[in-house]
Amino acid sequence: MKIGIIREGKNPPDKRVALSPKQCVVVTQLFPEIDLVIQPSPIRAFVDSEYESQGLSLQEDLSDCDVLIGVKEVPLDMLIPHKTYLFFSHTYKMQPYNSKLLSSLLDKNIRLIDYEMLTRPNGKRVIGFGRYAGIVGAYNAFRAWGEQSGDYTLKAAHACFDRKEMEQELTKVKLANNIKIALTGDGRVAHGSMEILQALKMRKVSAADYLSSDFDEPVYSQLLVDDYFKKTDGSSFKRSEFYNDASGFESNFGPFAQQTDLFIASHFWSEKSPFLFTRDDAKSSNFKIRLISDISCDIDGPVASTLRPSTIAQPFYGYDTVNEAEVPFGTQGSIGVSAVDNLPCELPKDASEDFGNEMIKNVLPHFFNGDKDEVLARATETTLAGELTAKYAYLADYANGRL
Repeated sequence: MKIGIIREGKNPPDKRVALSPKQCVVVTQLFPEIDLVIQPSPIRAFVDSEYESQGLSLQEDLSDCDVLIGVKEVPLDMLIPHKTYLFFSHTYKMQPYNSKLLSSLLDKNIRLIDYEMLTRPNGKRVIGFGRYAGIVGAYNAFRAWGEQSGDYTLKAAHACFDRKEMEQELTKVKLANNIKIALTGDGRVAHGSMEILQALKMRKVSAADYLSSDFDEPVYSQLLVDDYFKKTDGSSFKRSEFYNDASGFESNFGPFAQQTDLFIASHFWSEKSPFLFTRDDAKSSNFKIRLISDISCDIDGPVASTLRPSTIAQPFYGYDTVNEAEVPFGTQGSIGVSAVDNLPCELPKDASEDFGNEMIKNVLPHFFNGDKDEVLARATETTLAGELTAKYAYLADYANGRL
């Protein structure tokens, strides 16, 4: 099997890559059946010479490869027919801006294996950049807090050489002794966020203690789905019920909003789920939150202050609760918002290496074990015959531009 690591072609440029130079060497050692080549790139976080120094071949024309591996969506004019591709396609939710991509994959008889759909039999994802979204998103929360309060200044994550330098910046953080931080979620993003809180040596407290107690040191609480949602009829919360049908549930975030200064939103949210808080909720005199780092970044969704995604260059804005409108960051009485939707790009080397480790451990083996757990099969949206697989047949109208 010949595998090509493709050059990222989407704009704005993305410096990440699926495998670092050293990881490529590991791949060739673990899987001698693989012939691995690298398409040259002027933007990649790891420069071409770093791959060459590891004895890897650079190859512009990848038409002789069997499998092509990237990160972001591949521009239509860069797609090579009759190949197997792995990348984040952002098509399974029928995102309007990518219907032409899916149509082109079908027209060119390309097999798409979508990273986002690579799961274990229990449904848990096996690969992603969520951990580094959480790491950078939580860092940005404290960077924004310093700018909003005027108490300290942190360098932007993308201005740091790597994660080590970024975490060194955290030594500048100065927080009031009574600050309370709420973090929602229990997945990759949330656990990445907690790595920053742990680096700050911040004390973690239970949700119950968070609501009922005062502290003389900065604390945070990790809120799980049964903390911030509840049954509408008052009966006991069953996670299986919620994940099966969230229509009988409502927000229970209000009590936490009354105790929280800084909110780090690291949860996964489905469009069928309730909002955590609404714009009316944010107008209440009891609503205490002054800054939100919305790593989940669902626009006009569960976190009412997230009006739009922000950018790496301009990561923060303010939310005027009275007028329900964006205002300049730091405006008196507003809620500070950090809502960057491509956070891992701020630490492209570290994020790429983390992703590559998962690729080696959780994805590549399935190409050589007969895909016995159907990990690849579950993530295959289109086939080399130019057809949608049965699981993704619902995308037919979307691919044909009829939605």
